[in-house]
Amino acid sequence: MRITLPEDLPVIQGGAPESRTALVLHGGGGPRTVAPIVSHLAATMHALAPTHPGWDGTARPDALTSIARLAAAYLTRLREHEERDVVLIGSSIGGWIALEMAVQAAADERYAGTVGAVVDIDGVGAVVAGEPIADFFALDARGLAEAAWHDPERGYLDPSGLTDEQRAIQQANGRTMAAVAGPGMSDPSLLGRLNAVNVPTLVIWGESDRIVTPAYGRAVARSVPGAQFVEIPEAGHLPHLEAPDATWAAIDKFLATF
Repeated sequence: MRITLPEDLPVIQGGAPESRTALVLHGGGGPRTVAPIVSHLAATMHALAPTHPGWDGTARPDALTSIARLAAAYLTRLREHEERDVVLIGSSIGGWIALEMAVQAAADERYAGTVGAVVDIDGVGAVVAGEPIADFFALDARGLAEAAWHDPERGYLDPSGLTDEQRAIQQANGRTMAAVAGPGMSDPSLLGRLNAVNVPTLVIWGESDRIVTPAYGRAVARSVPGAQFVEIPEAGHLPHLEAPDATWAAIDKFLATF
């Protein structure tokens, strides 16, 4: 079933519209977690970070029940806007969306030339033997900070400090993520389908990530033909927040090669 993205989804953007497009795809923490990526890319690209339907108070279509459907919806939107050679940059479930988009684009001639490259930052989605994805939905705020951050004190958000509105949004985001990504935040078929990706791919991983380990990330990279893997020291699940300079260096070097 085809999903139509709402036209009024909030979008964080930067850079000149005539520049090459980068579609920046956020993870469970919402669009604010990828805002620094947009700011960095704006110097050379037209970077866009839409809010996924169902996050931050936006409506989620009833038919949006999987990452595959969300990926297809984003591909359709890019084609409708006649975008070409788009760089997909995704964090966490955003990395999963980016890889799924690349797989679908490779299999459908309607999207020929739409996707130009992929940057997967600590993306979930694959099932890797011996490297389970942490049970995100069972973690409290302290447990999440310890699993996702090299320095847990930087990532810990005290729930008692949230307003009722913030708490409601956080809970709604969690329900949307469970509905779209599933309780295990994975698709058992994904790893075996990654050999279809036919665009340059960079896999970036925080060395201290305990949501999905660097060994998990290396397995994902090995499954994508020609993919590069870069491990970021002193960073966890969100290296662009904990170690931005090293993350930008990896992304910039990759984008400069094609």
